[in-house]
Amino acid sequence: MSADYYQVLSVPRSATDKDIKAAFRRLARKYHPDVNPGDKTAEAKFKEINEAYEVLSDSEKRRLYDTYGENWRHADQFSKAGASGPGQGPFQWSARTGPRADFEQGGVTFGFGGMMDDVLEEVLGRRSGRTGARTARTRRGSDVEQPVEVTLEEAYAGTTRVLELSRGDVCATCGGSGVLYGAVCAACRGSGTLPRVRRLEVKIPQGVTDGSRVRVRGEGNPGVMRGAPGDLYLVVTVRPHERFQRKGDDLYVDIPVSLDDAVLGGEVEVRTLKGRVALNVPPETQNGQSFRLAGQGMPHLGGGGSGDLFARVQVVLPRGLSDRDREIFQELRRLRSGR
Repeated sequence: MSADYYQVLSVPRSATDKDIKAAFRRLARKYHPDVNPGDKTAEAKFKEINEAYEVLSDSEKRRLYDTYGENWRHADQFSKAGASGPGQGPFQWSARTGPRADFEQGGVTFGFGGMMDDVLEEVLGRRSGRTGARTARTRRGSDVEQPVEVTLEEAYAGTTRVLELSRGDVCATCGGSGVLYGAVCAACRGSGTLPRVRRLEVKIPQGVTDGSRVRVRGEGNPGVMRGAPGDLYLVVTVRPHERFQRKGDDLYVDIPVSLDDAVLGGEVEVRTLKGRVALNVPPETQNGQSFRLAGQGMPHLGGGGSGDLFARVQVVLPRGLSDRDREIFQELRRLRSGR
C-alpha cells in the first residue's frame, strides 16, 4: 500500500493550497539530494514528497485522490483530466542519459519542469546567469585569512601592505568543473583551478587594533562552477610601543617633570603620535597625576573622531646637588617642620 500523500507532507486533509506549498518547501529543503549527497534514504524520501506534492497541488488530481485514494490513477475521470501516468511528476526520475537532465547527484538525474520551477528555485536559491539553466554545483569560494603586523604609528595614520598570495584561479578551459567533454580536463588535471601568485596592494585603515579584520572583496579562493570568489581578510596585529600604552582608542604616556616645575608649576612638552604639544603643569602637581589631552589618542576605526591621550607625571628628582642647593633644601625643611 502506497503512503498517504497527506501524511507524506505532514498536513491534514483540510489543508489549503498555501499549507501544502509551505509543507513542500520545508520538506524539499530538508531532503533534497543536493543537500544530502549520496543519501539514498533522503533521495527516496524526496521522490515521495515530490509525488505527493504533484498530486495535492493540482486541484483535479487532489479531488480524484480524495475520492479514490491510492487507486486514483485508474479512475475513469482521471483519464479525462489528462493527468500524468504512474511514477511521473514534476521531477522526471530518469537514467543518467535522460534528455531533461539539469544536474546529477549520486548517479540519479534530476530535471526541473512545470509549476515546480518557481517553488524549487525559491527553496534551493540557485539560478545561473543563463536563462532556464540551473546547477547544484555552483558554489561561492571560501574566504581566506592573512595575518598582518603593523606598528602603532601605522595603525594611527593608516598604511598599505603589498602581499604576494598563492591561490588557485578558476580554470578557464573547464570553468572549474575539472571535466571537459566527459574526460578529465587536461589544463588543470581535474582540479578545476590553476596555481597563480598574485601581488596585491591593500590599504589598512586608520584605527585598526589587535584582531581587526580588513576585508578585501573577491580576493579569496575561487568559486566552483563559475561561482563568486570568496573574500580575503587581513587579520591585524599591532606591535607594542616602547612609549605609548593603548587601551581601546585612548593612549597613555609618562612625561618627566622636574621637581621645581612640579612644585612651582611650569610648561612641559608632551610627545604625541602626530607631533609635540605643550602642557601647562599647575603648581603642586603630584607624582603620577594624569592630564587628559582630548583628541590626541587613536582615531576611531571607520571615522568619527579620536580617543584621548593621558599624560602621567613622573617627577624627576635632582641629582648632583651643589652645596648651595643643599642649603636651600635644608632651609626648606626647617621652614616646613616649624609650621
